[in-house]
Amino acid sequence: MKKTPVINSDISRVISQMGHFDKLSIGDAGMPVPMTTEKIDLAVTNGLPSFMDVLANVVEELEVQSIILAEEIKVQNPKVLEEIKELMPKTPIDFVQHEEMKQDLNNCHAFIRTGEMTPYANIILVSGVVF
Repeated sequence: MKKTPVINSDISRVISQMGHFDKLSIGDAGMPVPMTTEKIDLAVTNGLPSFMDVLANVVEELEVQSIILAEEIKVQNPKVLEEIKELMPKTPIDFVQHEEMKQDLNNCHAFIRTGEMTPYANIILVSGVVF
């Protein structure tokens, strides 16, 4: 059995296949995911699992060099924005319009769907390297 914090086999597989600049997304239950992007659905019910719990788990295993967030999170969900900044204080953030973010899901290895039910709780993680 794996010893690392990510024990979900699909998430672990996707992370292990990622290279430098590859993208992985985590988001709320309502984010529309393109048919061509793998969706790893963890949603159980309203709020379970939370966006932040899943994000914290993933960044234990994935080397992240930057993140992409929707510009709208600044006004619509500042609490989650602050939690992201606390979890990843040194990680550069690029803000884009939500519509652009939805289009960028086409370039992600996968989208991890959580049970989060707050607006704009979506992130794209850009993979770094460990050397």
